Parts: sequence; structure tokens; C-alpha cells
Amino acid sequence: MLVGLAVAKRESRPWIVSDEPCSLIKPLLPVPGPKLKHGRPRVPDRQALCGISFILRTGLQWEYLPQEPGFESGMTCWRRLEAWNEAGVRDRLHAVLLARLRAAKQIDWSRAVIDSSHVRAARRGPKVGPARSTAHVRAASTM
Repeated sequence: MLVGLAVAKRESRPWIVSDEPCSLIKPLLPVPGPKLKHGRPRVPDRQALCGISFILRTGLQWEYLPQEPGFESGMTCWRRLEAWNEAGVRDRLHAVLLARLRAAKQIDWSRAVIDSSHVRAARRGPKVGPARSTAHVRAASTM
């Protein structure tokens, strides 16, 4: 009975980061530098990660992150995400997750798509001149 309640509670709050993802992400995070100012203690990384997950799942703006579920300020979570992105955490996490999926043979390459707008062309095509208009009649002037 208690197990069912724990699962139902976790499913109703999907932004709570469980132990397995946290153990994957924790070694990739940069070591925080020394505090330059006195004041509030640093928000734990897991708590910031839960706040980031909440924002990404709900689409809420950072400034409206609720503090009741134990999240800190939205700006704190945003700054932490920015620092992690600058440190390359997202790219390293992507590589780790791809390696795990590849090892488990769970990548379906038949569903992969390459968007040509992001793939650099090796050579330019031949120049054919200016593009022709597809309209039969000139458009009326708006002046």
C-alpha cells in the first residue's frame, strides 16, 4: 500500500529528480567556487535541478517559480542553469546519456532526422541568376 502511494505521489510531481538521474548528473557539475559574500547558504544542486525541471515541464517563467515545493528563487535556478551550460554540463550529459543508450541498444537510428538548415554545405551550387517570380501579374503598389 505504501509503495503505491509513493509511486502515485512521485508521478503527480514529475519534476522531482530521483536518485538515478541525480547520480548521473552530479559528477558532471562544476565544483562551486568560494563564496565572495556572506549571506544565505548556497542552494543544493539537487534542489536547483528540481526547480529547473519544474520550469521545463510546466513552461512557467523563471520569476514565477513557486517556493512552496522547496524550490528556491527562479533566478537562482536560472543562474545555476546558465553556469552549468557555460561549464559544458549539458554537452557532457548528452554524451553520457547517448553512451548509455547505445550500450543498451536503445537508439533507433531509423527515426533520426537531419535538418539541412543546420548542416553546412561542403560546396556551393552553381549560380543560376536571380530567382524568378512565380506571380503571373505584378503586384499592385501600396503607395
